[in-house]
Amino acid sequence: MARIRIPSTIVILFVTVQTGFLLFMYARYSSFMPQSEEKPSQVHILILSSWRSGSSFVGQLFSQHPSVFYLMEPAWHVWVTMYQNSAKVLHMAVRDLVRSVFLCDMSVFDAYMPWKRNLSDLFQWAVSRALCSAPACDSFQRTDITSEMACKTLCGRYPFSKVEEACKTYSHVVIKEVRFFDLKVLYPLLTDPSLNLKIIHLVRDPRAVVKSREQSVKALARDNGIVLSTNGTKVEDSKYKVMQEICRSHVQIFETATLKPPNFLKDRYLMIRFEDLVRDPLSEISEMYKFADLSLTPTLKSWIYNITHGQGPGKKKEAFKITSRDAVSVSQAWRNVLSFQKIKKIQEVCKGAINMLGYQLVDSEKEQRDLSLDLVLPRRHNQFSWSSFHAKH
Repeated sequence: MARIRIPSTIVILFVTVQTGFLLFMYARYSSFMPQSEEKPSQVHILILSSWRSGSSFVGQLFSQHPSVFYLMEPAWHVWVTMYQNSAKVLHMAVRDLVRSVFLCDMSVFDAYMPWKRNLSDLFQWAVSRALCSAPACDSFQRTDITSEMACKTLCGRYPFSKVEEACKTYSHVVIKEVRFFDLKVLYPLLTDPSLNLKIIHLVRDPRAVVKSREQSVKALARDNGIVLSTNGTKVEDSKYKVMQEICRSHVQIFETATLKPPNFLKDRYLMIRFEDLVRDPLSEISEMYKFADLSLTPTLKSWIYNITHGQGPGKKKEAFKITSRDAVSVSQAWRNVLSFQKIKKIQEVCKGAINMLGYQLVDSEKEQRDLSLDLVLPRRHNQFSWSSFHAKH
């Protein structure tokens, strides 16, 4: 299929003009119309995380729910098209794309994809159960648990228009993204009256993240370059500069949401640790579902048990796949795999995040290898969620 490549400068200009126009029209509209307290009919959930933090797993916990329309990292298309820019410069374009997807307006992809396209042209489309079942594809029912492989085989040739058609039939739209590094960038979405947005902030022990990233070095090289503003040059993160930015962003997001947060964040931010999730899946998932106004079905309970009680930590070729594994073993694998010298370096660049998010530093290789020593600390009072705030007040 012939693809039309659009220069990134034109795309940036287009997005800037589009954003300015939308803000202008909203300002004019809001000055003439009375403010309504009525929320939009759909619920919008943004799973906010970073690469190799268990976000694909959390995404699947929502994707397999029969009430959810889910997309995994749609902003991948923005970064691939405009890879010579920095993450900070691309924040606005990513935010605009995410807003459009939440509103089921898939014309936003016109700037980043070929004009004639199918479902299979969308990044990681087959991990979305909503795109593998009616009305997007007739091969599965909404209540089915779908697999990526089966979906790719049966549903890839359906037209791209099915994405928007399907989106409009669901009560919940959930997006998983790893390309936001500043919570304040999302303020326009949180205050947008056309959205009913809630944020699930997923974090993971940075040492475990590094272990997982080492399985995906080449796949992450282009994204690393965008994070470090290398003007399109791919980068391997051997000096943990990208990890430093990721840890800094988690601290910024968490502090912004919990230390004197704006009123519009009330009841709309929840922080989840991957380690807590794999240790007590049903409890943590129930908390996320309650936050998102969803209920846990018997079919989902059974699937969650199976997906978290497999054998072993998973193979290198499964780095970007959701397979049945022993999830607790996965979360602790870094302690046996990484050298203590690497651990010391990671702890140096991510010390603030490790402390703030509730993980224990190790001072020796003996402590690192001693699996009886729990490095995941109990949740402290500063590990804030609005739900816990209400429980105390």
